Amino acid sequence: AAMRAFGARLVEHGEDFDEAREEAERQGDALGAWKIPSFNEQLVFGVSTYGLELFEAAPDLHTVYVPIGMGSGMCGLIAARDHLGLSTRIVGVVMEQLPAYALSFEAGKVVTSPPAPTIADGMATRIPHPDALAMIRAGGERIVRVNERSVRAAMRHYLTDTHNLAEGAGAAPLAALLDEREQMRGRKVGVILSGGNVDMSWLSPLLANETA
Repeated sequence: AAMRAFGARLVEHGEDFDEAREEAERQGDALGAWKIPSFNEQLVFGVSTYGLELFEAAPDLHTVYVPIGMGSGMCGLIAARDHLGLSTRIVGVVMEQLPAYALSFEAGKVVTSPPAPTIADGMATRIPHPDALAMIRAGGERIVRVNERSVRAAMRHYLTDTHNLAEGAGAAPLAALLDEREQMRGRKVGVILSGGNVDMSWLSPLLANETA
């Protein structure tokens, strides 16, 4: 609705990010349109500015959890940390049913995963970008997996405890931290809250603690 309000012609296609991306590329080629890539070096430079703001405000963070969609968020954090010469550990977060980046991180090469439904549609990627993977493997600490129940619980925490409306992908880092709370106890840890695009039809069951 917001995009249409700005005059965009919005085409909805596919069940996840990769299907939408492939269709966008096809339509872009057919129309001769200027295509904005989902991951490239210039995008990472732009995204890294939020990492600079975070690390300048809290340079002594032990760990930061960040969601992985196509990888620009994690790569931006890595770039900012390295630019400032810090030692903060950057931990990526993926959904357990969409583990492509986790599998690729472990294998040292691009590994795809099958499509799967998730409340964290901003993380519904099945095909890692090779450049993003290379940067994440070079500078990331590890990649953890979270489940739907943990993400929904984190969304509720944000809404009821901090009055922030977090989308699934935005809440996934908090879900990961809560899953690892004992491991991180006593350490200064950051979580990236990266979006608030929530389908309003999900809110009532979410607040009612329904997980189906």
